[in-house]
Amino acid sequence: MPVRNRIAELTPEIARWRHDFHAHPELLFDVDRTAGKVAELLRAFGCDEVVTGIGRTGVVGVIKGRDGGAGRAIGLRADMDALPIHEATGLPHASTIPGRMHACGHDGHTAMLLGAAKYLCETRNFDGRAVVIFQPAEEGGAGGREMVLDGLMERFAIAEVYGLHNAPGMPVGQFAIRPGPIMASADEFEITVTGRGGHAAEPHLCIDTTLVAAQIVVSLHSMVARNINPLDRVVLTVGTFSTDSGASNIIAQTARLCGTVRALEPANRDIAERRVREIAEHTARAFGAEARVIYERGYPPTINSAEHAGHAAAAARAVSGRCDDDTPPIMPAEDFSFMLEARPGAYIFLGNGDSASCHHPAYEFDDGAIPFGASWFAELVEARLTRG
Repeated sequence: MPVRNRIAELTPEIARWRHDFHAHPELLFDVDRTAGKVAELLRAFGCDEVVTGIGRTGVVGVIKGRDGGAGRAIGLRADMDALPIHEATGLPHASTIPGRMHACGHDGHTAMLLGAAKYLCETRNFDGRAVVIFQPAEEGGAGGREMVLDGLMERFAIAEVYGLHNAPGMPVGQFAIRPGPIMASADEFEITVTGRGGHAAEPHLCIDTTLVAAQIVVSLHSMVARNINPLDRVVLTVGTFSTDSGASNIIAQTARLCGTVRALEPANRDIAERRVREIAEHTARAFGAEARVIYERGYPPTINSAEHAGHAAAAARAVSGRCDDDTPPIMPAEDFSFMLEARPGAYIFLGNGDSASCHHPAYEFDDGAIPFGASWFAELVEARLTRG
């Protein structure tokens, strides 16, 4: 079935919700206004249950089907938080809060899922329960993990879970998905090198931490080239390099490196952590210095179940007829991965047209994508929760 006629009728209203969210962006878990409006709308639609405060500030709505909700439940997730970026779009609904904007389209994700929820409340053309999940703190706060730890899956008996993200550069109405890893993990490291500071004219009396740290940077990049299967994808980036030296004629006592490691295969996260520690510590030791490594695991890879990626692709083809079901994976991370670790499911991309990239101050979600995304959520429910 293509875009639902009813959802097409609702699109101007859904766009108004999005513009309101866009004008009032909130960060991380501090999404009280957004979550409050989401809960208010869900109650107005006639959701059978609306629960707030899941994962601190998440909102969950339950919509029962024709059987009174006796059957299975599937989860549909949207993220609500914005980014600490100053908006440069100049749009009428631009952010009213300096230094904050919806630069990743979460306002669109939330609005589309609300549109699907309104449609499902009106039609109830399914059996079981549709569980609509509105999550805080995707942008670095691991709100998905917090909702899972707060009992999301067990409390609402969710059997499978689906999520969606807009994709700048892909035509509006086009979907893209793949089975297996579709987005990378995101881990971070901090390396502090301690040597012996002194006068730049007397390096023989010092242990030059700048030199040591530079050697570590070069050696870290050899890890990807020589320790990782060349058919796998791993990205290591050293993002900052600083020392405690304040002048050109000082050899620093300490140097500090910070970076990130992205990987699609879970096993490569283990290899990367081990090798970052070994390379930093052994390189420093070879120069007579010491290296202290802090390595923190962040979001895991986003891995689609092959079966459920097939269901998601089928729903996309039913809605628009356009779905690439073998799109290449990308290396940014997404905390929907925590939900996919808890339950099988899939994550799909929906084209946002020729827009600025996500996390750019000129980014704008394309309202033309609304009927496609909302219809995709609805199609998943009606296809996956139909008796027989």
